[in-house]
Amino acid sequence: MLIYPAADKCTDKFAAEITALLARSDIRCHYTRFGERPVIVADDKSAAVLPILQPYRETIEETVDVDEPYQLASKRVRPNGTVIHIRDFIVGGGHFGIIAGPCTIETESQVLTAAELVKKGGATALRGGAFKPRTSPYAFQGLKLAGLKILQKAAKETGLATVTEAMSSEEVKLVAEYADVVQIGTRNAQNYRLLETCGEMRIPILLKRGYSCSLDEFLMSAEYILAGGNDQVILCERGIRTFENYIRYTLPIAAVPMLKTATHLPLVVDPSHAAGRADLVPSLSFAAVAAGSDGLLVEVHPDPKHALCDGRQSLTPEEFAVMTEKCRKIRTALQ
Repeated sequence: MLIYPAADKCTDKFAAEITALLARSDIRCHYTRFGERPVIVADDKSAAVLPILQPYRETIEETVDVDEPYQLASKRVRPNGTVIHIRDFIVGGGHFGIIAGPCTIETESQVLTAAELVKKGGATALRGGAFKPRTSPYAFQGLKLAGLKILQKAAKETGLATVTEAMSSEEVKLVAEYADVVQIGTRNAQNYRLLETCGEMRIPILLKRGYSCSLDEFLMSAEYILAGGNDQVILCERGIRTFENYIRYTLPIAAVPMLKTATHLPLVVDPSHAAGRADLVPSLSFAAVAAGSDGLLVEVHPDPKHALCDGRQSLTPEEFAVMTEKCRKIRTALQ
């Protein structure tokens, strides 16, 4: 159950009184802010909670029963959905955003070239990894701080919003100084201490689904961020590990309408990591658009054959531009 105290009357002292009162009845609760509204999340429904709150009824603005364990992420909280708007990048509420760029930041010229080309091809945000989680410890691990500075320069020159990954609480804080959106990758989707740090930040978080996470587990990861007071979360479906090996991961398209039904959070799809092959990326993108996704996260490299990371799944700028135009037509046809 969500308890919304009147904003003009909700002090930390008042919230502490409510939480202590519920705790004495063995009802666990958590006080936070959701957007600009103070909220107390209780682990029980109105039948148990409302009688206890009776003495405070004049200072309680609203209560909402939520059946799901992911209470703040539930669709019931914001039936009209959450819209996240950074520069010209908008997702949610009927808006469609495209994040594109190289898997990793290699050089300044590579990133600046990629930024110009993906913007021309229809992207409204630039991706590029400065910290790279790699399966092999001997693989290229990214340019780190130098890469963040390159990404920041690309944003200034093109006006594109920027998205890049962080792998630790320290990196989250550093990335927030240089980029517009912090990405949490599939390997850290259930790194709860890291997610708590993201909850403390006031910067949009792009949360990728863990490749072995159920949808409920995915949404509970988002709940960790929301519970910290950060309501700016973008979900990303990037494929899950199954018994199939004909592509890198299996992209469960059914997850798109399912998540759109379950949560108010905007959802983008990453066809590049699901496919692992550039030739499959357009088809998976079209399917994601048709299923109702709020955007795409696509790897694009000016010279995929010589990319330091994931060149096999990266589109050329020309292929990207053709694909985005077809995506636009699909969205128009569905309206």
